[in-house]
Amino acid sequence: MGFGQEEEKDQAAAAAVKCVWVHGPIIVGAGPSGIAVAACLSEQGVPSVILERSNCIASLWQNRTYDRLKLHLPKHFCELPLMSFPNGFPKYPSKYQFISYMESYAAHFNVKPRFNQTVQSAVYESGSEFWVVRTQDFEYVSPWLVVATGENAEPVFPKLPGLDLFRGPVAHTSNYKSGSEYKNKKVLVIGCGNSGMEVSLDLCRHNAIPYMVARNTVHVLPREMFGFSSFGVAMALYKWLPLKIVDKLLLLVASFTLGNTNHYGIKRPKTGPIELKLATGKTPVLDVGQIAQIKSGNIKVMEGVKEITRNGAKFLDGQEKEFDAIILATGYKSNVPVWLKNREFFTEDGMPKTPFPHGWKGERGLYTVGFTRRGLQGTSSDAIKIAEDIVGQWRIKGKDKNCCDSHIIVLNNS
Repeated sequence: MGFGQEEEKDQAAAAAVKCVWVHGPIIVGAGPSGIAVAACLSEQGVPSVILERSNCIASLWQNRTYDRLKLHLPKHFCELPLMSFPNGFPKYPSKYQFISYMESYAAHFNVKPRFNQTVQSAVYESGSEFWVVRTQDFEYVSPWLVVATGENAEPVFPKLPGLDLFRGPVAHTSNYKSGSEYKNKKVLVIGCGNSGMEVSLDLCRHNAIPYMVARNTVHVLPREMFGFSSFGVAMALYKWLPLKIVDKLLLLVASFTLGNTNHYGIKRPKTGPIELKLATGKTPVLDVGQIAQIKSGNIKVMEGVKEITRNGAKFLDGQEKEFDAIILATGYKSNVPVWLKNREFFTEDGMPKTPFPHGWKGERGLYTVGFTRRGLQGTSSDAIKIAEDIVGQWRIKGKDKNCCDSHIIVLNNS
């Protein structure tokens, strides 16, 4: 096929893509963030369209989380705007309870995402002053674009020397469901954040033998202090006391209840837990039994991996051990750089350049939600702000449909 023929084929394919005018904002991502924005808009009579690459809402929760996962914070810190958790839910809802809450939330506000719509590109066209969001079979057009794909869109796979030579199974925690398939096996867990800690604990409870790599520093706090959420206590104290005093009190209680974690290979950062969280988004690990298992030797802590071998791993302290499996608890990253073409508002890592609490709004009708590194509380706050900001504009120009051409499809429902 010649160059001219290829060009004609590309033009024909582009012409075959249907142009859809969205009578309201385009929201990319049907996780808690996207659903919350759509609900807040719906309450004000503003329609929206949510584009979701998977076949369900909250796909991270439904498809990429382990079975024993529960909310780390009490439910009242994790509610989405305008609708509370059911009264019968426990203080720390399970994964499945949170999913049911999300589904009820979407149904209550008549939020109906368009599933299996993978966004390939989103471009702001300055001539028309519209956002053009292209999926595999549609071009969606609107004056507003809400980026709701969040901080955890794609798993992070570290570059470990020799990893491709390892003879056993290697899985990211996004594919881990239960320790039942690792019974009686020696498992290397790389990462010591909340996921690494909880997977290691789950492995223990299924009679596996976890070795957890804790190369980086991390704060571990008791989930509760004197019967109250540690996070809740910290936030209450923060209203009245300087941040450094709050951190000192948290660490004092943590030392009293958990002991000095440095003695067990879990080294604390020099910066306090709340100060570190606010500055970098790095969340303290909330202990739900992990430290007791580390103290008893059921979870063995390793300093760092030098290289992976065919049968196991060599560590920075000179030790070499054999393992049956490796689990990568190495976190997630934003996928915004892959599809958003106007990225002046974002860093190379796909995070808003403007820090919280002002990172929810960009220029030219661009908004972001789910990037605060403050969990569902940050999501709710930003969702409300975005909806309020769009509502006034929509009432002026949201009814103007002169955007594409005579072949346009008008989409006018949430």
